[in-house]
Amino acid sequence: MRVTIKLLAKLLAAVVILVFVGPFLFDFLSPKHSKALRDRQQRQKQHYKHEDTVLQHPKPIHFNGEKPGFRAADEHEDHHEAKLQDIHEMNESDEKEKALNAEEGGGHPQNDKSKHEAHMAAKKYGPKAVFKSGVIGNYEPQIKAKYGPGQNGEAVYTSMAEKAVADRSVAEFGFNMVASDKISMDRTIPDSRMAECKYWTYPEKLPTASVILVFHNEGWSTLVRTVHSVINMSPHQLLKEVVMVDDFSDKVHLKDQLAKYVERFNGKVKLYRNKEREGLIRTRSLGAEYATGDVIIFLDAHCECQRNWLPPLLSRIAYDRTIMAVPIVDGIDWNNFNYHSVYGNQGHHRGIFEWGFLYKESRVPDKELRKREHPSEPYWAPTHAGGLFAMDKKYFFELGAYDPGLQIWGGENFELSFKIWQCGGSVEWVPCSRVGHVYRNHMPYGFGKLGHTRIPVILLNYMRVVEVWLDDEFKEYFYTREPTIRGYPIGDITKQLEFKKAHNCKSFKWFMDNIAYEVYDKFPPPPPNKVWGEVKQSNSQYCWDTMGGQVGRTVGLSGCHHLGGNQLLRLNTKGQLAVGERCVQATGNSMTINFCDVAPTGPWDYDLHSRLFKHTRLNKCVQHTGQFTLGMEPCNAALPAQQWEINEVRSWT
Repeated sequence: MRVTIKLLAKLLAAVVILVFVGPFLFDFLSPKHSKALRDRQQRQKQHYKHEDTVLQHPKPIHFNGEKPGFRAADEHEDHHEAKLQDIHEMNESDEKEKALNAEEGGGHPQNDKSKHEAHMAAKKYGPKAVFKSGVIGNYEPQIKAKYGPGQNGEAVYTSMAEKAVADRSVAEFGFNMVASDKISMDRTIPDSRMAECKYWTYPEKLPTASVILVFHNEGWSTLVRTVHSVINMSPHQLLKEVVMVDDFSDKVHLKDQLAKYVERFNGKVKLYRNKEREGLIRTRSLGAEYATGDVIIFLDAHCECQRNWLPPLLSRIAYDRTIMAVPIVDGIDWNNFNYHSVYGNQGHHRGIFEWGFLYKESRVPDKELRKREHPSEPYWAPTHAGGLFAMDKKYFFELGAYDPGLQIWGGENFELSFKIWQCGGSVEWVPCSRVGHVYRNHMPYGFGKLGHTRIPVILLNYMRVVEVWLDDEFKEYFYTREPTIRGYPIGDITKQLEFKKAHNCKSFKWFMDNIAYEVYDKFPPPPPNKVWGEVKQSNSQYCWDTMGGQVGRTVGLSGCHHLGGNQLLRLNTKGQLAVGERCVQATGNSMTINFCDVAPTGPWDYDLHSRLFKHTRLNKCVQHTGQFTLGMEPCNAALPAQQWEINEVRSWT
C-alpha cells in the first residue's frame, strides 16, 4: 500500500479521536449511563407535561428524624433548571451554616469547622422553588371575579338601623358581625402579593398540610369563612385536612349547628372539642396531635387566605424541615371587613421585641435582603407574631412542642422562635404567602378557671421563656423592665433546661449577635434601675398615676392601690423615667406620657435624702399643685408638696 501524506494525516486524526474522545464515548454507551439518560428524559417530559397545570397529588414526604433537624432519608427531585442555581444554593447553604455555627465572640477555627461539618452531615436539603421570569408558576390559580357585598375585599357598612345590633355583636365577639354576615363565605380578596410571586415554580413533591384552627366562642361567619377560604385557596392535593379544635365554647351556634355544617366537606374538615377550657397554647398542641399531615399550619379562626398561599410555605419546609415558615399577614378591618395590606409599599418587615417582650416589627436589615436573588424570596426573622405559621409536624414535637407550662396565650411565639434558632433551626417570613387576619376591637371573653395567677398570665409565660432561653445578662434586661415580678414562682422548668443542654443549643448572645442584631439599635439594653415602684407623697395616701399610660395622658395623683400597673414607675441610672414601654416627660408645667427616645437616657433624678424628684434640664421639681394634679416648680426641700417616697411593690407577695 502506498503511504502518502494524506493517509498519514487520516491515521493521526484517528489516533487523536481514540485517545481523547474514546473514553467519553464508551462511558456514554454504557448501560448505566443509557438508563440514567432515559430516566432523566422521562422526568423532563413529565415536568413539561404539567408546566401550566396544577400538579397531581404528590406522594407525601415522610420524615424519620430521631433528633431535631435530622432527616434520615431525604427525597430529591431533579429539575432541568436546577443546575442553573447550584452556585446560588451552595452559597445560601454556606451562609446559613456559617451563621448557625458561629461561636460567641469568635471561637477556635478548628472547632467551628468540626461543628460545621457535623451539622452539614446531619442536615439534608431538598429541592427549591425556581423563579421563571414571565412564566406563570405551576400552582398559580385562576380566580374568577365575583360580585356582591365585600367581594374583592371591599368594605361593607352597616346602616343606622343596624347600629344597635352591630354594637352588641362587637361587644360579644370583638367584630361587627352584622357586616360580616352580609359577606359571602367564598368571597374573593385582592391580590396583595408582589408582582413577581406569580412566576415561581414550586417543587412537584411537597409535603401535605394540616391547617389547625383553634377557637373559643367565635362568631359564626368569621369562623366559617376561614374554613371556606383555606379550602378554596389551597391545592386540594396538598391540603390534607382542616383541624378545628373548640376550646370549650358555650355559644349555641358552635354546637350542633357547626357539627352539621362541616359535614358538607366530606371529611376534609375535622372537628374536635375540649372537655374543659385549656387556653390557646395547650389547645394548639392538642390540634397538632390530632393532625395527620406532614406539616402543621396554625391559623387564627378569623382569617382569609390569599391565592397560592400554601405552596410557598410547604416549599420552604420541603427544602429544610427545620424552617418555621411564616406568611405575611394582611389586615381585615374588624368593623367593615375591608381587606388591606398592613405594610403597603413600605418594604419587607420582620418580627423582633423590646426588653419587656412586647412584640414589635421592623424593616428587614439590608444585610438580610442582600442574601437573596429575588425581592420575593423568603428571609430570616428573629420571631413572629405567633398566630400564623407552618412547621414540619415531627420537628414540632422533636422540639417538645410548646412548653406545657405556658398558660392560655402570650409568649409562645418567643418560646418557639428562640428554641428553633438556638437549637439549629430557623424562622423565615415568606413574602409570596399572605393571609388576611381580622384584628379584634377588644378581647371579648375571659379565661374561666384558667389564669388564676397572682401576676398577669402573660408575664408568667414571659418569665418561663426568659429563665430557660436567656443568658443571665439578658435576663437582667427583662427584670429591669419588669422589676415587680422578679422572684415569682414559675413552676418546674427542669425538662426545658435539660432539653437545651442535651441538644447543645446555642446561647442567647449568639442569637442576638447573629439573628436579632437590630434589637440592639432599636431597643438598646436598659441601664439598671436607680429606683422603682410607686411614687407616694410623704404623709399621704396619694401616688403618681399615669392614668392608663397612653401617649398624651397627663400624669396625676390618685389613691395608692399598691398593685403596680399605672402607678409603677422606673427611674434608671441614666435619668430615664418610664412606665411600661412609655416615658414621662415635662410638658410646660405638667408631666405627660410620651414615646421614649431610642437612647435609654433622660433628664430626671431622685434624691433619696431630700426626697425631691428633679428635672435636671429645667432645674425644677415635681410638686403636688392641686387636688389630683402635679406640676413643675422651683425646687424647695422644705415644701411637703415636693416630698416623695418611692416604694417597691410586689402585689403577689
